[in-house]
Formats: sequence, C-alpha cells, structure tokens
Amino acid sequence: MSQSSDRSDTSDTSDTPGTSGAPRSDRGRNAAESSDPSFTAPQLPLAGVVVLDLTRLLPGPLAGMRLAEMGAEVIKIEDRGSGDYAREMMLGEGEAAPSAFWRLLNRGKTVARLDLKDDADRTTFLGHVARAHVLLEGFRPGVMARLGFGYETLARHRPSLVMASISGYGQHGPMSQAAGHDINYIGYAGVLDQLCDAGDAPIVPNFQIGDLYGGAQAAVQAVLAALVSAQRTGRGRWLDISMTHEVFRSNLVPAVAMHRQGRAPRAGDDVLNGGVPCYQVYRTQDGRYMAVGALELKFWQTLCDVLGRSDWKTRHWSLGQAVGAEDARTLQAELAAVFASATQAEWTARFAHADCCVTPVLRLEEAMAHPLFAEAREALVP
Repeated sequence: MSQSSDRSDTSDTSDTPGTSGAPRSDRGRNAAESSDPSFTAPQLPLAGVVVLDLTRLLPGPLAGMRLAEMGAEVIKIEDRGSGDYAREMMLGEGEAAPSAFWRLLNRGKTVARLDLKDDADRTTFLGHVARAHVLLEGFRPGVMARLGFGYETLARHRPSLVMASISGYGQHGPMSQAAGHDINYIGYAGVLDQLCDAGDAPIVPNFQIGDLYGGAQAAVQAVLAALVSAQRTGRGRWLDISMTHEVFRSNLVPAVAMHRQGRAPRAGDDVLNGGVPCYQVYRTQDGRYMAVGALELKFWQTLCDVLGRSDWKTRHWSLGQAVGAEDARTLQAELAAVFASATQAEWTARFAHADCCVTPVLRLEEAMAHPLFAEAREALVP
C-alpha cells in the first residue's frame, strides 16, 4: 500500500468537490459543552491552512485526511488518467470506483486533476503552490526534482512552504530508489521479527505499521512542528519522512532487551511478548480470545480473585517469577485451561466490573457496534 512510484503525470485543471464530505468535527470538544445551545464550537486548529496532497495509496492520503480533520483545506492533486491507484483497489463485486479504500482516505478533500508535464497545468499547479502552506508528496525520491518541482524551486514561489516527502527508505542513501511496501519496511526495522506466533515465526499483520505510523503519523507530526516554525520565521522546510527509519526509531522495547542481553528477545522470552502469564492472549471455549493485560501485581491479584485462585497471587513476575521460565510456562498453561472452560461472552461478562485489564479480542465488525466507538465509528464508514 506504500510503494514509492516513478509515475508523475497527474491532470484536469479544475477543482472538483471531494466525494467523501466535510472534515469530521473537533473531537476534543467537551460533550457537556456541545449540548449547550449557547456553546460556540471553537475554530478547528488548522483552519486557513492550505495543503496540497500529491500522494497516492495509504500513508500520504491518510496524513492529508488527518490534516483535513484538523481544519485544513486539502486539495488532492491526481492525474487525468487513472488518478490515485486506490480508486480501483479492493473494490467489491459490482462496486463502482472510487473504492471504499479511496473514499475512507480522502474525505474532506477537494480533487484537482492536473498533468504536471503539461505547461498550462504546471502553471495552475504553481498557482496552488503560491497559496499553500503544506505540500505532501510520495513519489520515488528525485521525481519532484525531475519534474522541475524540487523543494528549492517551490520555495522560490512560496518561501514559507512546508514540503513533506514520504518514502520507504528516505530521500538519500543506498536504498533511496528501492521499491517497498509495509512488510518490507517493518522487516528491515526489526519490527516484523517481533510480531511472531508461538513458534517464533513472523506473522503478516493486517495493520500497516510502517504506512500508518512511520508514514502518515510521522508526517503529520513533522508537518505540524514545521508549520509552527514557518509561522514564527516565515521560512518553510523540506521534511524527509522515511517510513523504515521512523519505525526503526520507535522499536524501543526490543531495544531495551537487546542492550540488556545483547540480542532482541524471541517470542515468549520477555515480559511483553508472551513470557509472563499475566500478559497474554487466551483462547476461549468458543474459539474466540481474551486479552489479559494484568501486568501490574494489583491487577493480577484482582484477576486471581475473579477466578477464585488466590493460590496464584504470588506467582507474578514482579515477585520473582522468572520471565519465560518453567513456572511462567506452567501457570500460563493452567490459565489457558481455565479460559478454555467458558465462552468469550461469558468471560467478558465475568470481568466487566473487575479492574484488572482483562478484555475481549473483538473483530472489527464487533468493535464497530461497541458503545466505546459510538462517536468514532464514522471514521471507518466510507
């Protein structure tokens, strides 16, 4: 979902309304205040900020949408032909483009079709740049410069412009021109190695850590900081957002183990990767799962009370139980047998009022219906 592209033709000069509606409301607003008819909602924090979004697929479009949700005017620039590849991706049977994938990532934006190799469209694009505060792009490193729109060129038209270039491996270095996807980025960063099953084999996560965190979130964070600087100094900057490097920099907990013992932990070797019974996922009678996060002793002892196993209360890593050792594995097996004796719904009800961090592992369709997400579920409705 995040492959850098050499394609740089983008077309149609007129802005057209985005198909996904206006930016979402400010979720920081107090609920009690919002129900007061005399309450005036505050202006969204990025109101007045103009963002040009030249990106495709997942990381850049999500970054642009997050800025739109904060009030920015986001103009998504696509080519005259197929446009963003996401328009045709993951279409349901009989579903017309644009896909739900594209719609989920581009709500609150307007769309401009521009061919950046056409003289008239290049002039139109520079007109957009002249009033923009932020430009997001995700072409393969060097493409913007070859188009004649490198940062130095754009900064002459708009000195305060913040340009974020999102790529797999950074704008410079031996892998800058390499193609990649999320699985490659987290693989290089030592993260995929930590997402392992009980047999210590890496899984294929359906949550794109490199794209979502290393690309979109890192870009938003850097853009917001650069906007503050530009507002203060009048000078923008070029942001090099390498998804692989951003994920690598955040691989903190395995790094602690590496510095302690000379290597990253294997599955079941450490506190947070299955080495203690109080922090584990357990299968229920109906083939579902419960997430046990009773990491602190007080939570573990409350869990023991709920299960009627006061004899387990001292078998905890904080009281000297060796992580990943025989007693931890034995107790984990005992706990697995207990959770296998009832359904997920029964365990959820049993722990509903117990303050010990034991919760169901929900499927997305269940999470969508859960009261917890009553005000957030619209984020996943295309």
